[in-house]
Amino acid sequence: MTEISAIEQPANVGNPRMGWGSDVAAEMMRRTGLKYVALNPGASFRGLHDSIVNYLGNNGPQMLLCLHEDHAVSIAHGYAKVTGEPMGCILHSNVGLMHGLMGIFNAWCDRAPVIVFGATGPVDAAARRPWIDWIHTAKDQGALLRNYVKYDDEPRSAAALVESMLRANMIARTEPTGPVYVCFDAGLQEEAIGEIKIPDLRRYEVPAAPSASPEQVERAADMLIAAKSPVLLIGRVSREQSDWDNRVRLAELLGAKVLTDLKNAAAFPTEHDLHAAPPQSFLSDRAKTVIREADVVLGLDWVDIGGAFQQALGRKDAIAAKVINCSLDSYLHNGWSTDHFSLPPADLQLLAAPDGFVAQLLPVVEGKLSGKPRFAGGAPAKAPAACDAGEIIRPRDIGVALQEVRADYNLTICKVTIGWASDSYQFRSPLDYLGSEGGGGLGSGPGAAVGAALALKDSGRLPVAVLGDGDFMQGGTALWTAAHYHIPLLFIISNNLSNFNDEVHQEAVAKMRGRPPENKWIGMRIDDPALDFVEFAHSQGVEAMGPVDAHKDLAAAIRKGLDVVASGKPFLIDVRVQPGYSAPLLVRSSGESSTGG
Repeated sequence: MTEISAIEQPANVGNPRMGWGSDVAAEMMRRTGLKYVALNPGASFRGLHDSIVNYLGNNGPQMLLCLHEDHAVSIAHGYAKVTGEPMGCILHSNVGLMHGLMGIFNAWCDRAPVIVFGATGPVDAAARRPWIDWIHTAKDQGALLRNYVKYDDEPRSAAALVESMLRANMIARTEPTGPVYVCFDAGLQEEAIGEIKIPDLRRYEVPAAPSASPEQVERAADMLIAAKSPVLLIGRVSREQSDWDNRVRLAELLGAKVLTDLKNAAAFPTEHDLHAAPPQSFLSDRAKTVIREADVVLGLDWVDIGGAFQQALGRKDAIAAKVINCSLDSYLHNGWSTDHFSLPPADLQLLAAPDGFVAQLLPVVEGKLSGKPRFAGGAPAKAPAACDAGEIIRPRDIGVALQEVRADYNLTICKVTIGWASDSYQFRSPLDYLGSEGGGGLGSGPGAAVGAALALKDSGRLPVAVLGDGDFMQGGTALWTAAHYHIPLLFIISNNLSNFNDEVHQEAVAKMRGRPPENKWIGMRIDDPALDFVEFAHSQGVEAMGPVDAHKDLAAAIRKGLDVVASGKPFLIDVRVQPGYSAPLLVRSSGESSTGG
């Protein structure tokens, strides 16, 4: 495979001296451990661009060129989903920031550590060029995103820049993690500086996450051990194998049923007998029953636990089970967005990191049960799901085909479509699936997949992104970045020639109003002309094939694509699928679930 570090290396750099404001920013990027920064170029940060190239030698961090600012943020977000570590991205002035805002909101809702750098000015009006510098200068650029980042700043000197970047790094990495924003004055970037003292970063380490008190751990253990039908709702947790093993051990000790969902990354083996229902974005009937029958529920940073109780019981306060809610998320809640979700009832509220709490809880439960698990079985493989009869490919069949070929490949599913069939593909390790985009913003899928693939490069895992046609086309030029930097990744386009999620909603509204639902397709269908994904991919240097529209060709096409990815290159497959969803959606207008048509 081509090493990314060998791409776009500068010549004649020598041994440059830190002499400009932007050199300080670049030096701080290196010292805080950023390996990459994704960007679309802009004159507002031309000084910083030069510093990364000619002062750092485009290494530590290395720049990744993107064709859109939103891709830059999404790539950094995808990288964080794999590593739990921040990656940098740089946005050009106010206009680039506005392009990237959706990606930042996604990262915020997904609690992903992304360090966003911006630029403005020159702040000194006397130094501005006519027209262009004026429209690209804002007095308070951070106001555009302050409600959905953990921290923002616009330092006014090189010394202040050091402290600002130290603080941003610490805040982004401190649990609960999230995006931060530092804006650089164009004038400061290009200002000559004297000697700058950079402190010892070992004195600015990221603090450990809060933990539960011994009394709380003891009380939680007693509640769970006394339960006859305990349930674990496992949400936002780490990608560490040791944490995964701890969660499995806890469930087996307690004999607890486990639920996970598709909004978050893989958190528990879905083939395990204790995993009670396939993960979905909304609760299945089986999952609702599991919650209704529980006598103790332990939530481990479950996204919208109050909403889960509402889905299962009609209203959240109808939950009869004792509730232990472990989450740090309330530290990020504010009044601008309602990503704090419904306020859940809880009998024991724990402000602790979920995996840290499980590590605290395990030895206590082990001791009380004398190390004897209540679950005596193993984790038997469940029968693989079958394709639907007939030649037409449905969305679920992509998962079935991936499950069929996975014995020969070590796969990471970066993203799936709304129509994904959760029973078609089993999650067996913490990197088998990386979760959703967080904020529901379309267009993030391609970039986030590229970022995840970047983080997985040389790991032995082959990344696969299953994307809808609408989502893909809003962010499809992220393919170029994958091709240019030789980032191996398989894109599978689940192409139903429509913005089909909205067809479902229009059908619901029409039925509610007594109007013809057969008109739901108007303003939705992406056809006449149909998009040519293969030529689109080829134009950006990515090998591709399709459209694949028959069952007999699907698995072979996926194998071909994975073989190309294994050789170190991206590949795209256009798969024509029948519109429809495998799991029901919640349709607000009717108050009922719909599977689409």
